[in-house]
Amino acid sequence: MYGFHGRLLHVDLSTGAYAWRDVAETQLRQVLGGIGLGTQLLYEYAPPRVDPFAPENPLIFTSAPLVGTGLTTTAKFAVVTASPLTGFIADSLSSSFFALELKRVGIDALVITGAASAPVFLRVTDDSVEIRDASHLWGKSPYETEIAIHQELSDRDMRVAAIGVAGEQRVRYATISNEGRHAGRGGVGAVMGAKKLKAVALRGRTRVRVANPARVEAIADALRHKSLGSLTAKYREIGTVANLAVFNRLGVLPTHNFQQATFAHADALSGENLLTNSFSRVQGCASCTIRCERLFKALNGEEQRLEYETLFALGPLCGIDNPEAVLQAAQRCDQYGIDTISTGGTIAWAMDCAEKGLLPEAQRLGLRFGDAEALLAAIDVIATRSGLGALLAEGSRHAAALVGKEAEYLAIHVKGMELPGYEPRGLQTMALGLAVSPRGACHNRSGAYEADFSGQVDRLHSDSQRGVLVAASEDFSAVLDSLIVCKFLRKCFTDFYPEAADLLASVTGWDFSATELQRVGERINTLKKLFNVRQGWQPEDDTLPPRLLQEPLATGVGQGTLLTSAELHEMIQGYYRVRGWDEQGFVPEEKLQELGL
Repeated sequence: MYGFHGRLLHVDLSTGAYAWRDVAETQLRQVLGGIGLGTQLLYEYAPPRVDPFAPENPLIFTSAPLVGTGLTTTAKFAVVTASPLTGFIADSLSSSFFALELKRVGIDALVITGAASAPVFLRVTDDSVEIRDASHLWGKSPYETEIAIHQELSDRDMRVAAIGVAGEQRVRYATISNEGRHAGRGGVGAVMGAKKLKAVALRGRTRVRVANPARVEAIADALRHKSLGSLTAKYREIGTVANLAVFNRLGVLPTHNFQQATFAHADALSGENLLTNSFSRVQGCASCTIRCERLFKALNGEEQRLEYETLFALGPLCGIDNPEAVLQAAQRCDQYGIDTISTGGTIAWAMDCAEKGLLPEAQRLGLRFGDAEALLAAIDVIATRSGLGALLAEGSRHAAALVGKEAEYLAIHVKGMELPGYEPRGLQTMALGLAVSPRGACHNRSGAYEADFSGQVDRLHSDSQRGVLVAASEDFSAVLDSLIVCKFLRKCFTDFYPEAADLLASVTGWDFSATELQRVGERINTLKKLFNVRQGWQPEDDTLPPRLLQEPLATGVGQGTLLTSAELHEMIQGYYRVRGWDEQGFVPEEKLQELGL
């Protein structure tokens, strides 16, 4: 088999048993690898209505056909499980050398079920599996864990993915970290912690075989050349932190827990200001020519990676205007292993509650918009679940339900996942994308904002045809995330589906058409929906927070703009029609047959 290995490894931590299992070529052709294969395996291995913290919930690491081929931006892997934050599917991506090593150990997927009775780490090579004691690693940061495993195994080339204290404490938005990168959203790290699994360490020697090496190299050369041109200039020159100033100018920068859409101190936090005053160096993922990552230097002398979403969530969303404070907050999130978007979103909710007198414990901690010291203190107690942190570690939806109805109005989430840095009232195609996303409020599984930013539609108004754009964007993202190709490379394809089908055929040897590849994206998104339905999804889960449907935009170029519940409902109905689902959003039997499910 080319591009794939045609097998997975299943490890049961409860019994210590493990086994390799064949993965049929027909199965891989249906969903490819990455997010697609992970979704299919999750549906297969997870029992109905599985509790995310139960031993039966599978934690699945998947590779993809393009990984290890030398194609730029393809050193990525997926982690798929049932989310402790939403109860629905959690599908996260991360990158760098761990992804390459996962491919080199000769498997397309690692499926982990069960739970150990004491902390362990998993060591996997081409021909061996070992479950080792990790009690001495419990309490360490992901980076400290990685170094300790290198020393213990006397192998500095071993690639490690690990959780920090937040994962151990089952913070519902804990991450899995590898080499400074993170599988971030949905709480995949908390699932790892529930299994008492501190880390996964990989070392392999299996080479990736492709069907047509000359053709693959020719395509790789063309993509490398395009990746260094104007199509990716934004990411190469400033990185994603450039978004903050742009979004503020457009009036779509969520501020003070989505009470405003502009931030008065945006200039202080802008990417341009950070580059001028705090820049340290450029870094990139393995197998990447774009090198979008920017490392900034904090006052303590340490380097810190910063992306737009982290900058937004720990900055304007919480009213913080001090770049040094944001860098410190980001450092702590990385050390503890917690998702920065949900951390910022949950703390912003607590600040909002404190200022309205709804959460006395937050008042006692000093939480209020703009207080950097309180922000840092909140991150510490969240990671350790101490004091108020025990509540905030639940995420804004769970926490608000415990506090009461008024607090629930202030919780800005979809399906339990806190919103990213896009103001839905000013980006109304994106509003639909956020509302219907299977994983919750997500900017990575739908690029619906591109239609808004491009001027293709009136971003301040809605209509029933937006479903066409959102469904197409979701399917496109699903294919990218299953091949796997970084989304920052997407514009380097002139006509994506025919070109990607040619690339896939060159790697796998399959006769694969553009139409078939497009259908793969639809199949994957339908599988996600099927899993969520089995987990208890109901039509009312596809919505936006009440604040965003009842309060007009308070600031910015769209000031006064309102997206009503009726307007959102009309867009959702249009989306369901495009998907071929019924009016309630459930998948009819004929659609399953059409997709071969």
